[in-house]
Amino acid sequence: AGSRLQHEYVPSAHLSAACTCLAWAPAGARQPPSKDGPQRKKRKSEVGEVDKQLDILAIGTAVGSILLYSTVKGELQSKLDGGHDSRVNCVRWHQDSCCLYSCSDDKHIVEWNTQTCKVKCKWKGDNSSVTCLCISPDGKMLLSAGRTIKLWDLETKEVYRHFTGHATSVSSLMFTTVKPTNESKPFDGITGLYFLSGAIHDRLLSVWYIRSDRKEKNAVMSFTVTDEPTFVDLTVSEVKEEPVKLAVVCRDGQLHLFEHILNGYCKKPLTSNCTIQIATPGNDGDSTPKPVPMLAAAFCTDKQSLMLVYGNTLQPIIEKVSLNTSESHICLVRDIQKVLSLKTDAALTKVKTPVVNSDTKVLVPGIPGHSTAVKTSALGKEKKKNKRKPGETEESIEERLGALDIDVSKVKTAGGLPQTDSFAVLLVQGLESNDTEILNKVLNTRKENIVKNTVAKMPIHAVIPLLHELTKRLQGNPYSASLMVRWLKSVFTLHASYLSTLPDLIPQLGMLYQLMESRVKTLQKLSRLHGRLFILVTQIAASQTVQDVPEVNQTAKLVYEDDSSEEEGSDDEMIADKDSDENWDEDEEKEEQSDEQDMTVEKEINGDSDLEPENESEEE
Repeated sequence: AGSRLQHEYVPSAHLSAACTCLAWAPAGARQPPSKDGPQRKKRKSEVGEVDKQLDILAIGTAVGSILLYSTVKGELQSKLDGGHDSRVNCVRWHQDSCCLYSCSDDKHIVEWNTQTCKVKCKWKGDNSSVTCLCISPDGKMLLSAGRTIKLWDLETKEVYRHFTGHATSVSSLMFTTVKPTNESKPFDGITGLYFLSGAIHDRLLSVWYIRSDRKEKNAVMSFTVTDEPTFVDLTVSEVKEEPVKLAVVCRDGQLHLFEHILNGYCKKPLTSNCTIQIATPGNDGDSTPKPVPMLAAAFCTDKQSLMLVYGNTLQPIIEKVSLNTSESHICLVRDIQKVLSLKTDAALTKVKTPVVNSDTKVLVPGIPGHSTAVKTSALGKEKKKNKRKPGETEESIEERLGALDIDVSKVKTAGGLPQTDSFAVLLVQGLESNDTEILNKVLNTRKENIVKNTVAKMPIHAVIPLLHELTKRLQGNPYSASLMVRWLKSVFTLHASYLSTLPDLIPQLGMLYQLMESRVKTLQKLSRLHGRLFILVTQIAASQTVQDVPEVNQTAKLVYEDDSSEEEGSDDEMIADKDSDENWDEDEEKEEQSDEQDMTVEKEINGDSDLEPENESEEE
């Protein structure tokens, strides 16, 4: 009544498992369901108006568990686990039994027994996530919706009817009638009832009719609003002539009221009978009235007056209003600033600004170990010079750091790489936080001595995580594998004694060993293949050069003839040709051998052969 916060509950895991939906348990199992319709999700704002017997609140979380919280005792009563492994989108209590239904992003609907906190039944509700549920007035059927809407028989858990639904995920489902309008046929509890659905990013609320046959799947009528509906409330029509009243709060902060007798098919979307907005008076410093967003609205038990919730979500203002709905547009003027500003000012005075003393020395966090020199601004130095007593000299930064017991030699030089001691620290940090950026920076170093020093200065507990990280990286790019092998070599040489003491060493290193084996297995065949290919390539190259030479010198620019020396010259040419051919062959062989050796050495170092044995023949 006074818009005051009555009770606040923050779950212990509110950061990791945020609350996504909530529903009040029915006041008592023996009590008949109230006129408002038990399936309607009550807002926190309505607690004051509801019976004191309302106690248990079911809260769905983002990780799939459901909390049952007692508002009377002010404590968590129980936690329902093991039903969903993804975000819970909607929870609904069954009217009479101690049953709770929930749906989730994991596509399933779960029926819970709240006494034993166990899953009673779990079934797949849709091909995508199920976002909304609603239980029928007689409690025998359940509506579920992702995008399409399904009506389930709760005894057999089979789909009784299908409806086309919306293009986006459905955010609200509720029954609008309790009895069918056509009373000639006997009532089976569900046939002839109407229900309403709204979806996100959809400006149309659809009304569906449950027929005895399965022919019609489309909506019988729809209501149009100005923006996506965020909160929907309605009065249930109990007799044939009674119109359904609908209050829809949109994302743009407006409230639309509809009043319509549900009597079959209506082609055109129905517009609202009345639109309500709230604005500030705009009489103080700022002369323009500002709109105040409406958060929720609900009909009171008399079905005439409304409860409005407006303002900001942290301090909502709740007001009961009786409206003359004959006007098509109503703007309520409320001075919301006075209410809020008083409270915020009081809170602000508690904030104190810290007093900063000019003599304090500030250490700037740089690389791990706080080994960055403090650079005081020139302005600061001038001030200090004025304060210094005569005959006193200013301490150098080196002395100050010495007093703080920090090794000056470790100071990071501008533009230089961090020293190896910080590399070890960085590596450990990277492994603990699983930060790929840090790990890439450290593990991509090529310098042998840096690798050795880093591994040597590394704490023992980080050895196994490092080996796992290296194994993971070995499976990737062959280029990175060649770098990882250097690290492996250093780890095994420097930490062999530690590794040999581990009881579970074989399973820990099994994967790495298999990796190495598979790589080395193909090395021999690959080097043979490389040799053959090399011979082929060199022969092709040789034949090309041989072909090229005569083509160039086909015609002589000058011919000089001398009878006496013609024969000798030709002989000499022959010999020269012979020599060059022999030399060529020898060179070729030498090159092949040396290249093969290089290749094998290189492959052994890199563990580089990514080819599987079956791929070899293709390569060949």
